[in-house]
Amino acid sequence: MSRWLWWWLMLFSALALVVPQAMAQRPPETHPTDEHRDIVMSWDRSAMPGDIVLMPPRTLLAYDHVDLGKRYGELHLTCVSDSSAERGRCPVEGIEDPDTGLRSIALTFVEQRSQMHTELSIRGGLERALSSRACLGDYWQLGIIAPWSTYAAGCVADVPAGAAGQIAVPANELSKLVAGIWAATLEIRANTPDTRSLATYTYRFELTITDYDAVSIYLPEFQEAAPTVGLNLSYDPIARTVGGRAHLDMCLYDGLGSQSEYLGVTVRDSGTRPPGPTGYSVWHTNGGSDDSQRMDYTVILDHNGARIPVRNGVEEQLRNIDTARLRLVMLPGMSQPVFCVPTPLTLDTPRVPIDEKRSGAYQGDLKVELRLPTSRP
Repeated sequence: MSRWLWWWLMLFSALALVVPQAMAQRPPETHPTDEHRDIVMSWDRSAMPGDIVLMPPRTLLAYDHVDLGKRYGELHLTCVSDSSAERGRCPVEGIEDPDTGLRSIALTFVEQRSQMHTELSIRGGLERALSSRACLGDYWQLGIIAPWSTYAAGCVADVPAGAAGQIAVPANELSKLVAGIWAATLEIRANTPDTRSLATYTYRFELTITDYDAVSIYLPEFQEAAPTVGLNLSYDPIARTVGGRAHLDMCLYDGLGSQSEYLGVTVRDSGTRPPGPTGYSVWHTNGGSDDSQRMDYTVILDHNGARIPVRNGVEEQLRNIDTARLRLVMLPGMSQPVFCVPTPLTLDTPRVPIDEKRSGAYQGDLKVELRLPTSRP
């Protein structure tokens, strides 16, 4: 056998012995320690994030193959409550559950402005680390079990000597949160059959979610984009005058859970003919440009209890949005309800002598615009 062939055979034999060792290294000695972490994130619903990973897969929580009396091989994770999702809802005691698969932990998120509550399902699981790799050729048992499972099967030569966890908030669960600032606290405790609360893992969430693609002026009474609104005119036969008052229900959605610094609202008379002295007018449908062909009206906006006269084409900045009363609505095209700021309009037509106006139908165009601050989260 040539020297070169002998050298290649020796090299191949060395690799055959080294590679399996690298693939199945013993977990390091690890003891449970507390973890406290703040998860502060921002995103727009048009660009959703992926899963929020709290514990990456196979995060080693405890391992000691020398002192098996610590019973780290039976370590399990439990919640503070099995009835309330305020800090996470799941079993509060260990359960010998051999079934494999990730499990759900219910957690309540609270929107800070509206106090809306939304419950999300956090996904988690455990893996058992073995005292040696004699049985499986690896230090890890096959399969993921429930976080609260005490199940710890071994073999003749191997026994469970540790545990690793994984916890994440799935992206599809995050999609349940509408625009706003959401807070939650998840508290998970590590236990063994002999010792409770060996470690506590606390995760505090502050999620700022925007939805700027959905910013809208919502008219609850109308689903179409260009509704027809009557001025509700009436005739007084005694005074021989005509006039009236109409109310238009309106709600403003800022795509930030109604937490903008202000909302800029502009109302325009967008008719083809210039309005009269009040700033807004409707005109006789058969044409004409003199005063007898025109009915004038005013627009008043109600914001948080204050009545604000609105001038034609002049923006009104509505402030104190963060303290204004809110309304829960289902906006067109959305699958979840959101909170908007009620800002109803009053269209007030002052009474005028009937003899000064031409009888018939009148028509005009009114346009409402919403502007958000340029500085936004």
